[in-house]
Amino acid sequence: MTTIDVLSIQRVSAADRAKIQAIDPAIRLTDAGGWFDGEIRETWPAYTATRYLPPGATGSGTRAERDRLLADAEVILGGWPFPLDLRARASRLKWFHQRPAGASNLRLGDLWGSDVMVTTSRGSGNTLAMAEYAVAGILHFAKGLQRVALERDAGAFDHRAYRPLLIDGKTACVVGAGGIGRDVGRLCAALGMRVVGTRRQPEPGAPLPTGFSELGGTADLGRFLPVSDFVVVACQWTEETTNLFNAARFAQMKAGSVLVNVARGEIVDQEALADALERDHLRAAVLDVYVGEFERPPPARLWQNPKVLITPHISGASDSDRHGAIDIFCDNLRAYLAGAPLRNVIDWQRGY
Repeated sequence: MTTIDVLSIQRVSAADRAKIQAIDPAIRLTDAGGWFDGEIRETWPAYTATRYLPPGATGSGTRAERDRLLADAEVILGGWPFPLDLRARASRLKWFHQRPAGASNLRLGDLWGSDVMVTTSRGSGNTLAMAEYAVAGILHFAKGLQRVALERDAGAFDHRAYRPLLIDGKTACVVGAGGIGRDVGRLCAALGMRVVGTRRQPEPGAPLPTGFSELGGTADLGRFLPVSDFVVVACQWTEETTNLFNAARFAQMKAGSVLVNVARGEIVDQEALADALERDHLRAAVLDVYVGEFERPPPARLWQNPKVLITPHISGASDSDRHGAIDIFCDNLRAYLAGAPLRNVIDWQRGY
């Protein structure tokens, strides 16, 4: 029986280890979760290390021992952050699976564009939690709840300043109707909103996702944005979507609308967004992401604006972890052993 060396470089639970090992006796799983923390602390920005590594974590083993683990691995299960020179050190590596859903997480390392097959957990993250976050952000500004902190600090109410909106009958545009976007659309429709959305390549004649009244491509944003009261960005970050929301897009958006971004900061031109907010074209913005979020705090121009709600990439968090990364990995591992196609293989040209 040929042994398949599987290396996990991210911490996995005992239950998840058991799931992986139960797939086939040929699997030799090595759990090296935490072993690379010291390297990550040395090679990633301090802001990243503080956010994602346990306090004081310095890793395990020697550099030679970690090199040997990587050199022996045929399959690697990883997460965020990761060793930036992983490909150079993993000479036998054929397949890498990253637990996060966003392919763009890997752009900083030498796996991006390499000859290694890389898969993601796209569509199986905590999509419902992220959709609830998007709806919460919509409601926060629709009902004027941002005024609560201002009035508490001032010690006086100004009831005329709230300008609450009725959600029922409004239009929500979901940019990127994938796993997250479909949940966003379903929840918005349940609140009585009309939901339209876009995908990179919508399938003609395919059934509409639950709650959606129309689904188009990026070119359809030109007619969706002027009639949308709320716009939720949930697409992948690629070369095509970099600064997808720029000054021209904000000019197309309906006056008084709200932008919500639960995807990646690079999809939004932050200076153009700040301009649109400061001239009162947009009612508000809800940002769970921003450019450089793994390296530094948010730009002051947005963070200090009371029309902006910024959180530190926590939209997927909840008291119920429904992330399906290990399930996708196990399904793909069975396919890998059988020589069958894998799900969510990154197309380097497409970007996800």
